[in-house]
Amino acid sequence: MNYDIIVVGSGPGGYVTAIRASQLGLKTAVVERESLGGICLNWGCIPTKALLKSANVFEYLTHANDYGISVKEAKADFSAMIERSRGVANGMSNGIQFLMKKNKIDVLKGNGVVKAGKKVAVTAEDGTVTEYTADKGIIIATGARSRELPNLPQDGEKIIGYRKAMTLKKQPKKMVVVGSGAIGVEFAYFYNAIGTEVIVVEYMPNIVPIEDEDVSKQLEKSFKKMGISVMTSSSVEAVDTSGKGCVVTVKTAKGEEKIECDVVLSAVGIQANIENLGLEELGIVVDKGRILVNDYYQTNIPGYYAIGDVIPTAALAHVASAEGIICVEKIAGHHPQPLDYNNIPGCTYCSPEIASVGYTEKAAKDAGYDIKVGKFPFSASGKASAAGAKDGFVKLIFDAKYGELLGAHMIGANVTEMIAECVAVRKLETTGEELIKTVHPHPTMSEAVMEAAAAAYGEVIHL
Repeated sequence: MNYDIIVVGSGPGGYVTAIRASQLGLKTAVVERESLGGICLNWGCIPTKALLKSANVFEYLTHANDYGISVKEAKADFSAMIERSRGVANGMSNGIQFLMKKNKIDVLKGNGVVKAGKKVAVTAEDGTVTEYTADKGIIIATGARSRELPNLPQDGEKIIGYRKAMTLKKQPKKMVVVGSGAIGVEFAYFYNAIGTEVIVVEYMPNIVPIEDEDVSKQLEKSFKKMGISVMTSSSVEAVDTSGKGCVVTVKTAKGEEKIECDVVLSAVGIQANIENLGLEELGIVVDKGRILVNDYYQTNIPGYYAIGDVIPTAALAHVASAEGIICVEKIAGHHPQPLDYNNIPGCTYCSPEIASVGYTEKAAKDAGYDIKVGKFPFSASGKASAAGAKDGFVKLIFDAKYGELLGAHMIGANVTEMIAECVAVRKLETTGEELIKTVHPHPTMSEAVMEAAAAAYGEVIHL
């Protein structure tokens, strides 16, 4: 059968691309071997937020007294939390099915392999192979999976990846989390909140190492206050799983330390799904495990494109969606702007939340900018005080010469909902002075953005 566009993979890159292609009048099909919505919807972004919400609610109940409410003993029912999270994921996956029907997109169930002549061979569960042709192009959006380190081979029992961490049969008493990127700290917060003893091991000197240093320090402070142990500049050398639990050997600056625990969660990044796709046969160029593409996501072979976690850009759902939309608009003959990768927000949903966009203070200085920095702590915010969420701050970095916002870094309650303002400000090249004069509603957490801008220019009111 012939299509205009065939998308291989139906995660937030693939399904969004397919919908936009259909809107542009292109006959579209999507190939999916597992569940519509991919990892993000089924095993990543969405169900983890459901788990984190359960942890939030439990925390509220355990601190109800602080709000003048007495609650009889609250208990965390681990399996019910897992069940709720799976229910949320299934609901979302059904939602994507509806969107596929609505947009007249064919879903080709099975394993896709790209072939010469803009063809995709799809092997169904029963082993039958059907070939489909895409006249205008094939878009590879096969995403990524949990990366395995040689000394941390995942067995799905004692050494697990994020997927297993969401479906454990029994809550572990003690857990070692290896890696403190978004996945590592979100699970660390979740398991600690419901009563598991958690130790985070990070190779770099700071946890959440891609964030601004001030944010890393604040999160470490908040984590320690919650009772999460944090070991930075440390590496897991080996895990002995021969006994009942695990014995983890951790190398620190002071020497080796052995930690006993029930489960080790490996959260050391991701690995692109580029195997057995037919790339080698076609001669599609791959470097360091990612597919190389131009500004409009075309590979070195015309008619074959790639987006999302399989290319060397930030492995984020919203990035994959944006790339896919630009890719099909270009194929359809429109003139989209290439994506500005320096204006992509990143969010981490532990507690306190983290959200950032643009340059860190160090990166701005390294890039040679003369900068103005403004910081507003939530301890000075009326809304944060009323909510009992005074941890954290908003930090803004401006170019001293032109007043443009170079970077925004937030840590605190609900900051993931606040960062979009700073993304829009950067997109529109709004100056610090203009941001100060943008009236923000009171009392809100978002006022802290205006106040941080005012702090950078020596005009702050509430500090």
